[in-house]
Amino acid sequence: MPEQKIDINLPEEVAQGIYSNLAIISHSNTEFIVDFVSLLPGVQKGTVRSRVIMTPQNTKRLLNALADNVSKYEEQNGVIVDNPQGAIPPMMNGGGLA
Repeated sequence: MPEQKIDINLPEEVAQGIYSNLAIISHSNTEFIVDFVSLLPGVQKGTVRSRVIMTPQNTKRLLNALADNVSKYEEQNGVIVDNPQGAIPPMMNGGGLA
């Protein structure tokens, strides 16, 4: 099967990106919702900067792509140390934080 080409437009305002230091993940039986949050140190109130809603299938593809990219990054740059000091505890309502 020949490789399919996809033409993707990246608008300038999106290309600049947003900063997020917290992701809140929740799901239903039909979709996963990822809220990317900016949370300042010492402040108990964060701001959702972006929300992405995906099908379970596309969420699993994203999970695999992220795992592959983290593995490649660590091969080139060394192991990423997950430092939980000061990390926000996991949510108890079936969601998760990243």
